[in-house]
Amino acid sequence: MEVTMALFITKRLLMALATVLVVAVLAFLLVHAMPGSPGAVSLGAGASQEAIDEVNQRLGWNDPLFTQFFTWLGSAVQGDLGISLIDGRSVSSDLASRLPVTASLAAGATILSAVLGIALGVTAAVRGGLLDQLIGGFVGLLVALPAFWVGVLFVYLFAVQSSIFPATGYVPFEVSPQDWALSLALPVITLAVGGAAFIARQTRASMLEALQQEHIRTLRATATPTWKILYVHALRYASLPIVAGIALQFIGLFGGSVIAEQLFAMPGLGQAVQTSVSTHDAPAVQGVVVIATVVVVAVNLVLELATKFLDPKLRAS
Repeated sequence: MEVTMALFITKRLLMALATVLVVAVLAFLLVHAMPGSPGAVSLGAGASQEAIDEVNQRLGWNDPLFTQFFTWLGSAVQGDLGISLIDGRSVSSDLASRLPVTASLAAGATILSAVLGIALGVTAAVRGGLLDQLIGGFVGLLVALPAFWVGVLFVYLFAVQSSIFPATGYVPFEVSPQDWALSLALPVITLAVGGAAFIARQTRASMLEALQQEHIRTLRATATPTWKILYVHALRYASLPIVAGIALQFIGLFGGSVIAEQLFAMPGLGQAVQTSVSTHDAPAVQGVVVIATVVVVAVNLVLELATKFLDPKLRAS
């Protein structure tokens, strides 16, 4: 069993590394297809051709693509993603300061949507009847609400009208944990609304299937407490698709947080993507793509390992 698991983990790690490498190559080629050279982007429209050529030569822009890529890859492996063409800052340092913002948003929204979604889904599946229909209608309403509209509504209600939460901005945790939580509240709730609806539907369907299993019906015929049957045995049986849904939710929120970051003026990766693409800042674009890919691949890897652990059939295979 241990050897099989070690081989499984090794195989998945190699596939994850290959995925990151392929995405890095594609990002490198796409960046080189963007209009304008690094010299033209960094010096601006009024620069002379001699000055532009000098910068391009210094940055290795005239080297063969093969040489440029492996030079960049060698630096990236050591944590150096280059220098921004716009402000001259280290891309690695800039992304390191932005990553906690986006990670906090995505993790907070995923946790909140998972708690709400599982609670709604289990209640709908177990109670059934009118309550199931009411929850189904409520979930359908949440799915239909655009995230941007929900965010504007929350800002109006909880920031403009009642001043409970700040309307915009982000406070780092190390500066003030309380202000950090307050600054995340509205964007996290905004992102969690749609996610909770998705997980509620997934949980309801999985729980209905779990409650029909033979061993669950047997437990119901014994003196086993109802809460134990529902939240230990049935929920564990139904957990595989729910865990997969939560992981996909995190990946979607991590990549789609740009709306919340723009709406609430939060300096995360989504904002960095928009800025770097609009300014043709090639090193910044490459850095954001690679970092986002590493996070998504890592979450997928954890999901596969969790699935293997939760499913006895997969664990034994």
